[in-house]
Amino acid sequence: MTPSSPPASERDLELSRSRALQSRAHRLIPGGCHTYAKGDDQFPLLSPGFIARGEGCRVWDVDGNEYIEYGMGCRAVTLGHAFPPVIEAVRAELAKGVNFTRPASIEVEAAEAFLDMIATADMVKFAKNGSDATSGAVRLARAATGRDRIAICSDHPFFSVDDWFIGTTSMDAGIPRAIRDLTVRFRYNDLASVREMFDRHPGEIAAVMLEPAKYEDPSDGFLHRLKDLAHAEGALFVLDEMITGFRWANGGGQAYYGVEPDLSTFGKALGNGFSVSALAGKREIMERGGIDHDHERVFLLSYTHGAETHGLAAAIATIRTYREEPVVETLHRQGGRLRAGLEVVIGRHGLADHVGIHGPPQSLVFSNRGPDGVSSQAYRTLFLQELARRGVIGPSFVISYAHSDEDVDRTIEAVDGALPVYRRALEDGVEAHLVGPPSKAVARSRC
Repeated sequence: MTPSSPPASERDLELSRSRALQSRAHRLIPGGCHTYAKGDDQFPLLSPGFIARGEGCRVWDVDGNEYIEYGMGCRAVTLGHAFPPVIEAVRAELAKGVNFTRPASIEVEAAEAFLDMIATADMVKFAKNGSDATSGAVRLARAATGRDRIAICSDHPFFSVDDWFIGTTSMDAGIPRAIRDLTVRFRYNDLASVREMFDRHPGEIAAVMLEPAKYEDPSDGFLHRLKDLAHAEGALFVLDEMITGFRWANGGGQAYYGVEPDLSTFGKALGNGFSVSALAGKREIMERGGIDHDHERVFLLSYTHGAETHGLAAAIATIRTYREEPVVETLHRQGGRLRAGLEVVIGRHGLADHVGIHGPPQSLVFSNRGPDGVSSQAYRTLFLQELARRGVIGPSFVISYAHSDEDVDRTIEAVDGALPVYRRALEDGVEAHLVGPPSKAVARSRC
């Protein structure tokens, strides 16, 4: 696809339609949008307020400006926007109806396709978002162990919108202290912190939950040793694969690192942007949410829209694409290519102490620091602003299957063009170059 304007070229963005929509949105919607990570406080004033359409890794805002996008719908659109095989599968399913009084046969087909991909699991329950799945895992773990506390990895930023997790963040307003106190924390790659946690709460922890990896790999057999310790203490071992699933390997981080969880949760890339998530695990645990056992029943996952047929069709088509095409291999290769190019231009501008590239190639993020070397929202916002002016948007450099060599090259050029502005800001102050206020952290107690 040929872009309408070269992304590496600085341009004055026409954003009048976005501005008008933003004004209307904030009168009608708390925060101006339905996902905090997409809010106006997360991006520069000089960036698109609303997206009109997408194709591949390109998006167009409501004012007609074109961008190369990263992050791709909070990492949910791994294959690319409007990916034809997924859209065709969804379109065909929509024509049959999407929700009925009894289950649809596609529910069985989707379960078989998913479990064929995730070899460590015996059963799966589908839902609409990742929070449904992780909260279902919490409920199962508590029922299976008869314990109340849940242990989460403090180095992994997000597990659920539900009280058991949000109560651990700075946005804990409205959540009772009794619920907040039931979630405890440990550190990634730090087994001593796990032992200390179990010592503080003997016989109380139902499960340990973490991502298989975030920005660093498990060291010294950490995942396997954590699982062994959890089991020795009578707790379940739960992997949150919202990000690692279908990005590290077809079988997720558990396949990549060769570890078998009791329960695992998937979402985001599972439906290439369509709303579908999954809770999977061992039969003896999962069946507590069913009707063929002699345990106390667990109200697991049961939603009016929990198994809409078009979402499951999207999941089946997405899984098929992962099986038939080199999706994960492409993410690793193109992400590595992007990292290498970015590190070259950052080094050439002498800004390695101020602009950093982190994480594995298939899930790259960036950091921004001010003159004092401290992480800075103002400098992050300036970086995002200058990228937007050069036709690149995204809160990260998380790549998709749709990013071509040309897209990667143009992104490197855009960063190369943005960095001189960044350097000048380090010398004479960010305020002289930033249009509007700095962005803010999502999880904060005050506006």
